[in-house]
Amino acid sequence: MIPLRDANPRATTPVITVLLIVANVAIFLYQISLPPRAEAQFVLALGMVPARLQLALTSPQVSLQDAAFPLLSSMFLHGGWLHVIGNMWFLWVFGDNVEDRLGHFRFLFFYLAAGSAAGLIHTFFNWGSTVPTVGASGAVSAVLGAYFVFFPGARVVTLVPLLFFFFTVQLPAAVILGWWLLLQFLSGVESLGTRAVGGVAWWAHIGGFVAGMIFARLLRPRRAAYRYH
Repeated sequence: MIPLRDANPRATTPVITVLLIVANVAIFLYQISLPPRAEAQFVLALGMVPARLQLALTSPQVSLQDAAFPLLSSMFLHGGWLHVIGNMWFLWVFGDNVEDRLGHFRFLFFYLAAGSAAGLIHTFFNWGSTVPTVGASGAVSAVLGAYFVFFPGARVVTLVPLLFFFFTVQLPAAVILGWWLLLQFLSGVESLGTRAVGGVAWWAHIGGFVAGMIFARLLRPRRAAYRYH
């Protein structure tokens, strides 16, 4: 199931959501413009490497600040066109209403803080890994978690594939996001104990979603609930 848009009106312009999308795309374009060796160094320096954080906690050779900064910088790197387009599409569909509910600056703090929490959870489940993790998936997953808290009954126009045919249907956000979370959890459990190099950071998705739910409850302003139509 692929969400296309939601039928959830907003009262403000999603300035931060748009700026985050522009920043992600711009940095990705810069990333792929680099020669292969320079791009690899760029990703290694700014990607989240669990082993680097482990080393910072056990050895003075790496500062904790240098090891922790990629929790933020890795959110703006991506592994390919499908990766960045998928993340930005979900951010656009769900981010505007979360920003509308939280407010612009509170939403920016939410995005960066919950995305960092997702990176820490990924690090916990991949302790000692030397593979750089990149992508906004953890932060975007947090946006999905917040949407689940704020707008569970909002209708989402969803593209559903059936064999060789595609059709659209409006489903409650709780159904779409609950199904998405279940798939992430099953994939995350399946990945436990494996030593695969690369792949999808399932636990960053799960951790981001849960962190988004928690941060949403902590940060939400006291406002009247939205009506869906």
